[in-house]
Amino acid sequence: MATAPHDDAMSTKEHWRNTVLAGLANYIDAGSIVAGSVALALWKDIYHLSDGFIGLIGAFSANAISAGVGALIGGWLCDKIGRKKIYQWDMFIYAFGMAMLVFAWAPWMIVTGFVIVGLAVGADIPASWSLIAEQAPDKERGKHSGVAQALWYLGPVVVLLLSLALTNLGILGTRIVFAHLLVIALALTLLRSKMRESERWEEAQRSDVKRPPLTDLFKPKHLASLAMLVGMYGFWNLWSGTNGFFFPYILRTVGAATQAQSVAIQALSFFIGMLSIWFVFMRLADKVNQRLLFAASALIQIIGMALLALFPLTLPIAILHVFLLQFGGGFGAQSFFQLWSAEMFPTLLRSTAQGMAFAVVRIGLGIFSFFVPYLTATGFHTLAWILTGFLVISGVIGIVWAPRNEGKSLEQLDAERQAN
Repeated sequence: MATAPHDDAMSTKEHWRNTVLAGLANYIDAGSIVAGSVALALWKDIYHLSDGFIGLIGAFSANAISAGVGALIGGWLCDKIGRKKIYQWDMFIYAFGMAMLVFAWAPWMIVTGFVIVGLAVGADIPASWSLIAEQAPDKERGKHSGVAQALWYLGPVVVLLLSLALTNLGILGTRIVFAHLLVIALALTLLRSKMRESERWEEAQRSDVKRPPLTDLFKPKHLASLAMLVGMYGFWNLWSGTNGFFFPYILRTVGAATQAQSVAIQALSFFIGMLSIWFVFMRLADKVNQRLLFAASALIQIIGMALLALFPLTLPIAILHVFLLQFGGGFGAQSFFQLWSAEMFPTLLRSTAQGMAFAVVRIGLGIFSFFVPYLTATGFHTLAWILTGFLVISGVIGIVWAPRNEGKSLEQLDAERQAN
């Protein structure tokens, strides 16, 4: 079997530069989500938004349906025409959507801006994640994937600290926060133009092997992988997306925390997640039993979420909840979803599969988001029990069906799939 090149000609510095530039898709994805969550309470007051309209913003935001649709289309295009064309030019689309949020003067502009931003971010995710996995050294895929995940956490930290510093400016401060994401998107368009296409994808295109049809993803070996990824990450993302997008809103309206307090707690949460990725996931994911590492993460997060179901929502409980959820989350479902979704499919179906799994997960979250404001109105503890249940289901799926890919090359994993 032909072996794809391992980018030996690429220096270590270039490996890391490419990982950072590709991984910044995570920064602007999470930054968009959290910037919207911080602005949610302000938009509600300024435009007198109903709970139903808040649900609409959540459902069609970069956090949910539009990102899922973007991933579905972008993933297929990545495998057909290459990773570079997608992850470079979709930043222009993102910038246009973000400009609408910067200058929004009516509710319809908020929804439209988030839809455009979500489509662009969704298309970028399978392109950047595939590129990271395909260019990373064989025994450092987890470490490079961890960098992208750390950037996912860094985006919210920067967004939230900016929001905290600009709190007194009200909606103007929110516009400034969105503007910084607009500038980064434009800069990425320029910087990514100098990156190489994935050599593994180029080699697969030149090979004598015919590009597999999309229907191959519905054959048992690939369908089982998709089902595991969607189940494990999907239920986790129902927790994460709901908790992340609505947590400042919940703290302010249910927990009676001030806007500044809620923003500070969120910033702390993402910083803890970054430390967890750095000290746990990036150091261990390529070396230890990945199933056990995932199990530890799931247990820590379940305990952290159950605190909100069992006790009144006070600031001390919120801080302990944040620590457990973010420390466990750093080396948990999302980090492993990025890693495993790149490893479990052949090169010419990799981005398509990632986009498909990501789409199902984000669209599912979008549908669920319609109901969250109504659930919080009937009692936050009810919602907390539901979210705890989501983490339990995600943990069970991951522990039982997680792969053991640590230390293996993509070519070795391909060979194992063909042998089964």
